Amino acid sequence: MVFLTPKIMQRTALFVTFGGFVTSLMTMFIPFWKTMNSDLNEMENWFSGLFHMCLYTEEVGIQCKAYESILALPMDLQISRVLMSVSIGTGAFSMVTAFLGLEGVEIFPPGIKRGLLIFSGVLTWVSGLTTLAPISIVAYTTVVEFWDEGFPDVMPRWEYGEAMFSGWFGGFALVIGGTLFFIAVCMADFDQSIQTVPGSPLVKQRTQNYLKTEML
Repeated sequence: MVFLTPKIMQRTALFVTFGGFVTSLMTMFIPFWKTMNSDLNEMENWFSGLFHMCLYTEEVGIQCKAYESILALPMDLQISRVLMSVSIGTGAFSMVTAFLGLEGVEIFPPGIKRGLLIFSGVLTWVSGLTTLAPISIVAYTTVVEFWDEGFPDVMPRWEYGEAMFSGWFGGFALVIGGTLFFIAVCMADFDQSIQTVPGSPLVKQRTQNYLKTEML
């Protein structure tokens, strides 16, 4: 536990947040939210994303085309576009504010840096939830349409694509990153409260541990 300091926790939170942000950004643009294969022609695979519809054939390869009209999209994809845009915006802003609040980045006083880390944790939570929400909405509508008895059995149906799982991973990573920011703030507050008590045995014990660590 000697090496688990607020400074290390802050950087761990920023690293986890960055990984979740990059994963969410890739999920937003890759056209693999839903996939469909027709039993009548197994050589064709259809892929649907938030911005493109793609067709894969063995003869030609993969061909993608952007949607011609936003209003013509299903409601779940329209909502997903908005929420994913919010996720990317808040995720990028959270990393900027978190960097300015890190220990070792001497731009603002400690009080403002603490507020920046708390604000970054809130933004990271918002980014994670606005990634998980559209993924869950599209997953729900896909399941409902797949088991809809009103469609003929011969009609191909959409199924989950790879982007669904990467989106869930990115969303959970962002939520965890935001939680780690709050933990880092609590650790810093705890260390500061201990240091304000003169002659505290915890301070002496921690000082000895640090001295042992430096000798190693």
